[in-house]
Amino acid sequence: MNKRHLEVLASPRWREMLEQHLLPWVEQVADLGDDVLEVGPGRGLTTDLLRVRTARLTAIEIDPVLASDLAARLGGSNVEVVQGDARHTGFAGDRFSAVACFGVLHHVESPGAQDEVFREILRVLRPAGVLVASDGYDNDGTREAHVDDLFVPIDPDRVVDRLSAMGFCDVAVDRGEYEFRFRAAKPAGPGAVGGAG
Repeated sequence: MNKRHLEVLASPRWREMLEQHLLPWVEQVADLGDDVLEVGPGRGLTTDLLRVRTARLTAIEIDPVLASDLAARLGGSNVEVVQGDARHTGFAGDRFSAVACFGVLHHVESPGAQDEVFREILRVLRPAGVLVASDGYDNDGTREAHVDDLFVPIDPDRVVDRLSAMGFCDVAVDRGEYEFRFRAAKPAGPGAVGGAG
């Protein structure tokens, strides 16, 4: 991520936006449960908001500096920070009650790699576990914020078909003013996709 982007994501204004727009939506569409995985916490503003809503939070961050800083800041809390790739987490299948992924997927290098992240999320979710996610629209403002940065936008019109084809169920997209949000679930009971792998 470029420096300006990181500064925005650590700002009081961004925290206020998360609290006013994102968290009410999360609380409306999902029960996060007791063991949550956060993909791509960055500086950890979303981590701070999630960790008071679950007993245990694991945050996987690919950037070693961001992961180290977050682990140092949240040491001794209910958060475990893991430096790693969300495409291949190494976590047990069917472990997490929910997965949260906010404003991260457009930083994944290709649609194919994004699909690998989605498949790994499906694998590590418990049956009936939920994915709650958000991402930015592909517009001039978002592109300007990503100058000299990786930006592979997700098409909100394709999210339902894309996740359903992988085995998610109950996929729904909500279009906000600044971003779109989506929820999906791992099927419950016998025949659920996932497990060890």
